Amino acid sequence: MKKAFPLMIQGTHSDAGKSAIVTALCRIFVQDGFKTAPFKSQNMALNSYITVDGKEIGRAQGVQAEAAGIIATTDMNPILIKPSGNYNSQIIVHGKPFKNMKAGEYREDFFQQGLRLISESYDNLSTSYERIVIEGAGSPAEVNLNDRELVNMRVAKIANAPVILVGDIEKGGVFASLVGTLQLLEPKDRQRVIGVIINKFRGDVSLLQPGLTWFEEYTGVPILGVVPYIDDLFIEAEDSVVLDSYTSKMDPSKDIDIAVIRHPRISNFTDIDPLFEEKDCHVRFVRKVEEVGNPDLLILPGSKNTIEDMMFLHSSGLSNRIMDLVQKDTMIVGICGGYQMLGTSIEDQKEIESSCLMAEGLGLIPMKTTMTPTKTTIHSEGLARFGEEQIPVTGYEIHMGESFFQEEFSPFIQLSDRSEGTITVDKQLIGTYFHGIFHNDQFREVVLNEIRLKKGLEPIYHRASFAKKREDGFDLLAQVVRENIKLARIYQLMTDFQQGQN
Repeated sequence: MKKAFPLMIQGTHSDAGKSAIVTALCRIFVQDGFKTAPFKSQNMALNSYITVDGKEIGRAQGVQAEAAGIIATTDMNPILIKPSGNYNSQIIVHGKPFKNMKAGEYREDFFQQGLRLISESYDNLSTSYERIVIEGAGSPAEVNLNDRELVNMRVAKIANAPVILVGDIEKGGVFASLVGTLQLLEPKDRQRVIGVIINKFRGDVSLLQPGLTWFEEYTGVPILGVVPYIDDLFIEAEDSVVLDSYTSKMDPSKDIDIAVIRHPRISNFTDIDPLFEEKDCHVRFVRKVEEVGNPDLLILPGSKNTIEDMMFLHSSGLSNRIMDLVQKDTMIVGICGGYQMLGTSIEDQKEIESSCLMAEGLGLIPMKTTMTPTKTTIHSEGLARFGEEQIPVTGYEIHMGESFFQEEFSPFIQLSDRSEGTITVDKQLIGTYFHGIFHNDQFREVVLNEIRLKKGLEPIYHRASFAKKREDGFDLLAQVVRENIKLARIYQLMTDFQQGQN
């Protein structure tokens, strides 16, 4: 059976823009008539994506599959590593929890098993698609790790893939990082590099030309594109590094101030993404009491280690500040781990997430949570209650732990077989396991208009569709990348590379 043509995108460092370039190429290859899939052998991320069969993969690969117009599967990301603190990580294999491991244990004990999983998954994809766009991780020049790495050049060898190296010019030193990376590669690995792309460029590209010419002459490696920084790009982020680019400061020019607690082990923060797109909203991430201010909406997002993040809220004084906001009528929404924090206590007697066995919650809802070894990962849909309104919503649940109410409560979402979450009668407090709740356009509109009315502002109806913004974001990204890379040459180099290997 004919196998797919692969192309691998590696970077000089984390957050060089590999995921965005892979997403763009997935869309471009599909636009050009090729059945295309993304692949990342091993992903370390706290933002997850739930496949249609209830499995957990890296968020980026799910988004890339959407850009390619296909259903995401665990073959696209067979190994997901979710850091949980104290040098421990949860290892997800084909979408299900496998084991908690330390880095050294993973390197020594899991390497051969991981290699087999990766090879099998890639082979499955390769016989089903015409093009596979492979994403590396970090840098291929991590010389201390390369003897047992499972995500860069070893994967390129498994796939027999040519490599394009991406450098981020926004951070400075792009030529040094590109040249240094190339020089640190083993000779056979360097031969796989068919070119480089300089990413996130701002300004007049003609001023960069002397550097481009020098680079090609010095290295013998062609520049295959200079991709500009895209200010209005709307593609979900995966790496928590991106949180450093968000402000904690208020913007008085916006009608609605939204503060998101950035606890140390924050996860699935893409739940907040739709709010960034609302023109009357300003979203900020806060870590200190003095940053909180008096927001109109406070969000407690998901956590990879709920007990330790709850303890952070207590030790930092944020828990007291949250209680002050309750008295000031601030709307508070807790999602997943944030929902658990709203309860009276969180227990982990089996040390599933943490060596700390218990933490007191905020006590805002009469609910106890107990961590369990079984992880819930499902897509769900139902009707959300918000006052007198019943709003159709979809989302996904991904959590370890079961929550039990100690007295009667008002459920938030009615599913076909059960109720989920809770909402107070005055609509001030919402807790839910539903990730993606704000991705529902009607629900988001109702919540924001509730805040506007409380502030004496006119409501805003018919807000923009979040799903359409996502599709527009894929198209914009593909258009900008297509216009700024040498696509015909990339196609030819991919063909030449495969022919040279035969």
